[in-house]
Amino acid sequence: MFFGSIPALVTPFSGGRVAEDTFAEFVEWQITEGSNGLVPCGTTGEVATLTADEHRELIAQTVQIAKGRVPVIAGCGTYSTAASIERVRAAADVGADAVLVVVPYYNKPSQAGLAAHFGAIADTSSLPIVVYNVPSRTVADISVETLAEIARHPKIAAVKDATGNLGRVSAQRLACGEEFIQLSGNDDLALGFNAMGGVGCISVTANVAPRLCSDFQKAMTDGRWDEARKLQDRLFPLHAALFTDASPAPTKYALSRVRPGFPQQLRLPLVEASDASKRAVDAALGHAGLI
Repeated sequence: MFFGSIPALVTPFSGGRVAEDTFAEFVEWQITEGSNGLVPCGTTGEVATLTADEHRELIAQTVQIAKGRVPVIAGCGTYSTAASIERVRAAADVGADAVLVVVPYYNKPSQAGLAAHFGAIADTSSLPIVVYNVPSRTVADISVETLAEIARHPKIAAVKDATGNLGRVSAQRLACGEEFIQLSGNDDLALGFNAMGGVGCISVTANVAPRLCSDFQKAMTDGRWDEARKLQDRLFPLHAALFTDASPAPTKYALSRVRPGFPQQLRLPLVEASDASKRAVDAALGHAGLI
């Protein structure tokens, strides 16, 4: 259902508003460059700063441009179960293919609470759900056992695992079954993640290097591991550089270098990447052969 290189799309802003024309061109470029899916309104898309109307319209625009060529997995998670359910309904209304629902952040629910949260969303969802586990941001960490429990629900289709623990991939395969889809949430670990049983990556770097990230994922799918390692080495400095300042500031700067005119603007509390971060990005883009 979901595989390969799936960019967690940035949201371009101009004059404080969503730059819709820029976003449309960006989405089309992602598809023509080989991306295997699209995630609008995720963390990299600055979803926390979007209004409900902007959230809905960005998903709708992504669906309209994709035209079924690749799946659209809409970011819909909040720390409120009721609010998450409403976002999932809105995504379904505008034609999303699936939703990405993050582990509730800040309020640090128990494992029983996490199971109840995802169960309630799944019970009301008409769309497949990708569970997003990123404990470095949410504090809460959905355990292997809890993931296995909710994976029995027919609407829980996959996990985006950003724990940074490659051992989780094997543990989750054993607990959730081989058919349960595992996607890496860390670009730098995607090589090892797929070797352990993953099938793709919801990627930050793919915003900037969609063709290389797609080629990298396809090489692994085809079993061309030597080629995949070479692409990993080519991309690795960029994976690191895109997190030398608060994300997605370095990514927007990188896009302004590979797609001249792409706006670097972010919404507060995020600000433009530092000069040191920009230097790191420039060096990494040069190493990757992108500038």
